[in-house]
Amino acid sequence: MQGLDVKPFDVNIEGVKFRSIYIIGVFGLVLAGSLQAQQVPIIERTLSNGMRILLVQRKDEATVAGGWVAHVGSSNERPGITGIAHLFEHMMFKGTPTIGTKDYKKDLEIITEQENVRDEMRAEEAKMRVAYRKGDIDDLAKPENMSPHWQELKKKFDALVAEQREILVKSEFDSIYTAAGGAHLNAFTTEDMTAYFVSVPANKLELWMWMESERLLHPVFREFYAERDVVFEERRMRTDSTPLGKFAEEFSAMFWQSSPYHWPVIGWPSDIPAISKKQADEFYSIYYAPQNITPILVGDFDPEAAAKMAEKYFGRIPRGTKPPPDVVTIESFQEAEKRMIAEAEANPQVDILWHTVPFGHKDSYVLDVLSELLSTRTGRLYKGLVLGSQVANDVSAGIDSRKWAGDFEISGEAKDGRTPQELEQGIYDQLDKLRKKDVPPEELQKVKNNFAAGEYRKRDGNMGILMNLIQDEGEGDWHEFDDSAKKVQAVTAADLKRVVNQYFKKENRAVAIYTRKAATPAAKEETK
Repeated sequence: MQGLDVKPFDVNIEGVKFRSIYIIGVFGLVLAGSLQAQQVPIIERTLSNGMRILLVQRKDEATVAGGWVAHVGSSNERPGITGIAHLFEHMMFKGTPTIGTKDYKKDLEIITEQENVRDEMRAEEAKMRVAYRKGDIDDLAKPENMSPHWQELKKKFDALVAEQREILVKSEFDSIYTAAGGAHLNAFTTEDMTAYFVSVPANKLELWMWMESERLLHPVFREFYAERDVVFEERRMRTDSTPLGKFAEEFSAMFWQSSPYHWPVIGWPSDIPAISKKQADEFYSIYYAPQNITPILVGDFDPEAAAKMAEKYFGRIPRGTKPPPDVVTIESFQEAEKRMIAEAEANPQVDILWHTVPFGHKDSYVLDVLSELLSTRTGRLYKGLVLGSQVANDVSAGIDSRKWAGDFEISGEAKDGRTPQELEQGIYDQLDKLRKKDVPPEELQKVKNNFAAGEYRKRDGNMGILMNLIQDEGEGDWHEFDDSAKKVQAVTAADLKRVVNQYFKKENRAVAIYTRKAATPAAKEETK
C-alpha cells in the first residue's frame, strides 16, 4: 500500500463512534461497489388504466408492506380550498358501500339530505362574510355571530349527523386489517403527496388488493363535515396552541412568496371550515384518478402473480377523464433579505432559510452532503458553536428539496447569556469558512461514509424500503432510491464551495429571531 494517503478519522454510525484508519479514496470505492451490489430489484408495471405499480420481491419476511402514493399535496391546492389534500387523508378511511355502514341505502339518503342543509348554511355564511367586511361582526368563528337562520340549520344538520351515527360502523377499515394480522395502517400528507400504507401477512395480499382498490373505486365520504371539524381541531392543537406553531407558519408564508408552498399543509383556518363536499368530489375525481396514483408492494410475493392480481383489482378503476394540472407558478427570485422578529414562550433562538433547488436537481446532492457536514454532534456547527464559541445549546442544518422548489435551513437555540443575533453571526462565520477553504478530503470522506451507512439502513425491512420508495416516488422519481447514492459519492470539495457561494447569499435568505416573551406585571408579581 505504499504511496497511498492513509489517515485516521472518526466515523459515527447509529450513534456509535469508531476510531478507524481508512485508505482515502479506496474505502469510498469499496462502499460504492457494495452499494451497487445492494441495489433493490424494483419492477415497474403499467396497468390497462394507466396506473403504474412498483413491485419489490423480498423473502426475508413473510409479510408484504403495501402502500400507494397519490401524487397530490397542498401544492396542488388553490386559495379557498387549502387543506383539502390533507382532509382526504382522513376521508379515505371512511369506508365504502360495504365497509363502514350497516345500511348503505339509508346512509346515502342522509348524506344527500345533509348536503341540502349545508347548501343553505353556505348561503348564510356568504351573508355573514359580507357583514364581516362591513364591520358589523368582528369574528366569523364566534358562535354568537352566526345568524339565527344559520343556527337553526345547524341544529337540523346535527340531528342528521346523530341519525347517521346510528348506522355507522366506526373504524371498520382498520378492524378488518387488524383481524387479518395487519399492522401499521396509517397515512400522511405533505406539500407534494398523500400516502397510505399498511403491512399484512404474505397470504393476505389479495385482501390488500381488494381493500385498497375498493376505497379508490367506491369511496364513501361519510361524516365529511365532522371530519372537517376534526382537521380544524388538529390544526388548533398542532399550530395554534404550540409556542412556535403560528410563528413557524407565518415565517414559511413570508419565505415562500409566489410558490404554492406559501400556505400550510393543514390549510388556512378560514378555508378548512369552508370546504364543501362538492369541491371535495371534484378534487378527488382529478387527483385520485389511476394515472395519478402509484401502488407499491414490498415483500414475500411472486411479482408476476402480483402484477396480474393488481390488474384484476386496481385495473377495474376507470381512467380519469381530466389530467391533473401541472403546478406552473414558480417561486419568484428573492431580491432582498427578509427578517421576522417574534416574542414567544420559548428559549431565544434563530431560524434561517435559504432558497435552493427542487428534488432531483444536480445541486440537491451537494446540499445533502453540506447538510451532513454541518449537522450532528460531529458536524461543523456543533463543534464550532456549541463546543467552540459556546453561543448555542444546540444547532442543526437540513435540506428540504421538494417537488417544485427547495430550501436549506439552519436553526439553533442560543445559550444562556448569549443572544440569537450572536448565534446568527456564528452560523455565517461557519459558512464563510466553507466559502474560502476547501473541505479536507478526510472530512468529506467521513460524510460520504455516513451516507453509505444510511444506504444500507434504508434497505433494512419491508416497511423501511416501502417508506423510502413512497418518498422518492411522491417527490417525482422512484429511481432515486438507488441512483442517489452514487450521485452523493461523486460530490467534490469544489462542489461544496460552489453551492455555498451560489445559494447562501444575504438576499436569498429569510431570518426569524425568537426572543422570550416578556412577563406581564401580574406574572412578575406571582413570582415574587
